[in-house]
Amino acid sequence: MALHALCDFPNLSHSLSRRAFLALTHHRRPGMAKKEIKKFFSFGKNRRASSSAAASADDGAGKGTSVRRSISSQLMADNVAAAEAIISKLGAEDSPYAKFTSLFSHGRAEASRYLHAVADLHSAMIFFSSADCPEGPASRAKTLFRSQTLMQTAMRRLEKEFHRILAANRDRLDPESLSAGSFSGARGSVGGYGSGSPSTDGDDDIQEASGSIGDVEQASVSAAADLRSIAETMIACGYGRECVRVYKLLRKSIVDEGLYKLGFDRLSNSQIHKLDWPVLDLKIRSWLAAAGPAIATLFSGERLLCDIVFCSEHYIAESCLADVTRDAALLFLAFPESVVKTKRSPEKILRILDLHRKLTDLWPEIESVFSAESTFAVKAQALDSLAAVSGAAIDTIAEFEVSVQKEASKLPVPRCSVHPLTRNAMNYLCILADYVPTLADVYAGVPFHPPEPMPESSSPCPSTLTPAAVSDRIAWLLLLLLCKLDHKAEFYSDVSLSYLFLANNVKYVVNRVRASRLKMVVGERWAARHEERAWHYAESFVRLLWGPPASVVSVGEANWEAVLAFNRTFEEAARIYEDQVVVDSGMREELLATVEEMMTPAYELLRRQARAASPGVRYSPPDIRVRLKQLFVGPDGSD
Repeated sequence: MALHALCDFPNLSHSLSRRAFLALTHHRRPGMAKKEIKKFFSFGKNRRASSSAAASADDGAGKGTSVRRSISSQLMADNVAAAEAIISKLGAEDSPYAKFTSLFSHGRAEASRYLHAVADLHSAMIFFSSADCPEGPASRAKTLFRSQTLMQTAMRRLEKEFHRILAANRDRLDPESLSAGSFSGARGSVGGYGSGSPSTDGDDDIQEASGSIGDVEQASVSAAADLRSIAETMIACGYGRECVRVYKLLRKSIVDEGLYKLGFDRLSNSQIHKLDWPVLDLKIRSWLAAAGPAIATLFSGERLLCDIVFCSEHYIAESCLADVTRDAALLFLAFPESVVKTKRSPEKILRILDLHRKLTDLWPEIESVFSAESTFAVKAQALDSLAAVSGAAIDTIAEFEVSVQKEASKLPVPRCSVHPLTRNAMNYLCILADYVPTLADVYAGVPFHPPEPMPESSSPCPSTLTPAAVSDRIAWLLLLLLCKLDHKAEFYSDVSLSYLFLANNVKYVVNRVRASRLKMVVGERWAARHEERAWHYAESFVRLLWGPPASVVSVGEANWEAVLAFNRTFEEAARIYEDQVVVDSGMREELLATVEEMMTPAYELLRRQARAASPGVRYSPPDIRVRLKQLFVGPDGSD
């Protein structure tokens, strides 16, 4: 430690011979040190003797210079003595004060005196090691040994105090408390090396400058100011390495602990790949919740604290930030990349897009916090993760497209209801519509070339709100779904039920489009065109299923054979529709009204004209209305 400190004195190594300097700084072979020092100063004495004739001409001026040098020597000796008194009281390890009391526990005046005493001691050491010192070699060596011993004692005390303040304020040194406005008032409150004369009213200065902040913020500001004063003094005296070592050790553990408190688990790639999706989904949610505070508060706070504590040495601040945050930041920002390298499946698209959006939102903050060259690896990892997530999003959506095309179930959906493929696909597409800005970033520079041109009726409406790169892809996925539904309709044995299936599913698609942000993606015109198609399917269903009984009463003769034919065809239509459903309530009510209008008035007229009764007639006109209402119920059995 002695050699390290003395090497920072610019004149010491030039004033003493190498052997004497090593003997001084290592406290070894004092006889050799004295011999070398004596030899060095004898050389200077001989040179002065050889030029005595020239010196006699300036004897008067020489005497004045000698007097001034003697005064300087006395002042420096007094500085050493004063520093010894203060350091022995406050800094000696065997001092009761040093064992149980902080330098800053009784106000900043005492701490300021101590730091200025160390600064004066350092100045005295530089003076006594320079060629301008008029003292003899023995006196200088004795003073330097004494000063170096005091300096080591003082540095040990400051190092311990630096550690104590960092440890005691591990939860207080946060960005909110250390904002530039709050801290500016407390700067120089203690007065580190070179800060001027000692302040005797440091506490009053801090209270006056930061009267508008709370007690917690006040404690944080004071702690940061104390740390900076100690750091400036230790660095100026050549003990920056010890100061930085303590800082890095404590703050690195605080960063690791901070990530743990935010819910981030340090998992390796192999551990992530072994997790089941429900567990991994929880890990992703935890990361998403922690990402904002981790970057904007934890890492940004470390950047701010480094800039405050080591404001006089920018390169030291950058080095501390890199060593304190690099490992934790790399592991944290590598998590999205590790996640998207697991086995892909369509249900992961939501979390993939969440990861992309979070990384994109945090990128300006990441770039600002880790702007130094020493933290370039952190920015590179963030960009790598962003690129990996973008690629995973593109591949996952492509896999969804393939899954729709390859859906191979051939069993008709019960009740002609909404197909599971329709529900799942629309859920998926509604999720995509919620991430239009993210998808625009993902597909930026990626051209879209569908396998075949889209029909005009399926093309999205041009919009300034949704980039074509996104709207065209989503419209294409909707077209694939509708084409697949056309194929699914072929599995019904009755053609009328095929049309009912299509009416239910297309109307469901239209309703989901209008109720979500898909409407902004493909446009209202797209929804209107496809709603018209759904009603066309519904009308075809009514015509094919309920047309035969309606045609009997509309064109038949007024006899009981016609009445019997109506009852027979109506019963057949009711049997076919018995277990089916019109899913959309509005469509169901309108179809019921249409069917009633087709048959009930004509059937009443036919019954009145036929007059005679027949045992084969089952339905009266009121019975027709009741039966239709029984048939046209909702999926849950309601009207």
